[in-house]
Amino acid sequence: MSPRVRAAAAGAVAAAVWGFQEPLDQRVFGCDYSDVLFLGRGRRSLGFAAHMANGALFGVAFEAVRRRVDIDERRLALALALGEHIASWPLIGLVDRRLVTSPRAFAQATYRHALFGLVLGRLA
Repeated sequence: MSPRVRAAAAGAVAAAVWGFQEPLDQRVFGCDYSDVLFLGRGRRSLGFAAHMANGALFGVAFEAVRRRVDIDERRLALALALGEHIASWPLIGLVDRRLVTSPRAFAQATYRHALFGLVLGRLA
């Protein structure tokens, strides 16, 4: 399997792990926001497909960066996932303005991105 295909598959799996555990983190963090439901416009199956496609694209981008830098791939995947989270967090206000100022929502999103990065780094 080529490194790009492997990274895309790892990204898709990491996104699926994120999606499957969302009901758990919603209870833990007390925040009902769901990326999967948002992407699927309320339909979980469609949201899963979109989320996994996004994860695959992120995996390919991760692989492109990984080839250019000399950093442990697990640390790199985690750093890139958390970097994407921090850079894109202000845009969550376009979905729901309350989320931008919610410490619970921020913590939940941080956890989700960290989980994604850890799974991606382990599988890729």
